[in-house]
Amino acid sequence: MAERLYVLGHPVGHSKSPVMHNALYLKLGLAWEYRAQDCDSIESAQAFLDKGDFLGINITTPYKPLAYQNASVKAASAKLAQGANVLARKGSELLAYNMDGEGCVLALERKGVSFDSARVVVCGSGPTALAIAHAAAMAGAAHISLIGRNKQRSARALQGFLAEYRHLAWATFSFPSPVPGHRGFREAYEETDFNSGSYRSSKQAFSEADIIVNATPLGMSADDPAPFDTALLHEGQVVCDVVYGHGVTELLAQALKLGCAAFDGSSMLVAQAVASARAFFMHAGIDPDISDDEMFAIMAEAADF
Repeated sequence: MAERLYVLGHPVGHSKSPVMHNALYLKLGLAWEYRAQDCDSIESAQAFLDKGDFLGINITTPYKPLAYQNASVKAASAKLAQGANVLARKGSELLAYNMDGEGCVLALERKGVSFDSARVVVCGSGPTALAIAHAAAMAGAAHISLIGRNKQRSARALQGFLAEYRHLAWATFSFPSPVPGHRGFREAYEETDFNSGSYRSSKQAFSEADIIVNATPLGMSADDPAPFDTALLHEGQVVCDVVYGHGVTELLAQALKLGCAAFDGSSMLVAQAVASARAFFMHAGIDPDISDDEMFAIMAEAADF
């Protein structure tokens, strides 16, 4: 009987995850089937999770907090984001991870972007934004600003993130990062300057940023505006939108006009798909003889990226 894996969210009809994962598992000769599971209410999403008929799940908007709540074991990445984008089953345990940040940073690094000593702005205050803030700190960012529509909401999100980070940083021995040039977990907490604000109050943060990541849903629809005043952008900046598959967003269109390096979320999706597949393999007790670069190539080709 084939193992079942899913992407859970609403909407998910546009998702490239099934074609990417199925291409990889077919290449590896695994009897695994990956499907889209569109649940239009939190009740239906909970019923799907309660059924438990899966080896692993990728979770997208709006069910990352729900997935986190359902997990019996939570990785630090999920605890810091307060939301999970990966659930993996191991026996009776359901393990939660958040690989949004890892995927975003890895994708940009593959494009030649360096986070070392960078000033980074992350738009949003939800699980995706918090995961990216953490990964950017691990990758060497000097300053990270979490910015959203509401100044108080951004401040609360950052305060909760830093309180959890402080607790986790001293809860265990601090290991160095397995990624060359990246910081260790505690080192990233100690050496990064974190700030928060609103789009209205943070104009200087945008104009001084080296890297700007939009981690909000704006851009999912063709007529969505940019989340902030794009007149603040200038040549030499890197602008990344986490959404993909909806054409060039207004944010990226304006960034390109102003001479910025602009990237959508397609490479991020592939990078986190590779990371989540590794997690599924590990918890299934499988160690396939394939490199991350090979997996990236297979999945990117399948998605036509």
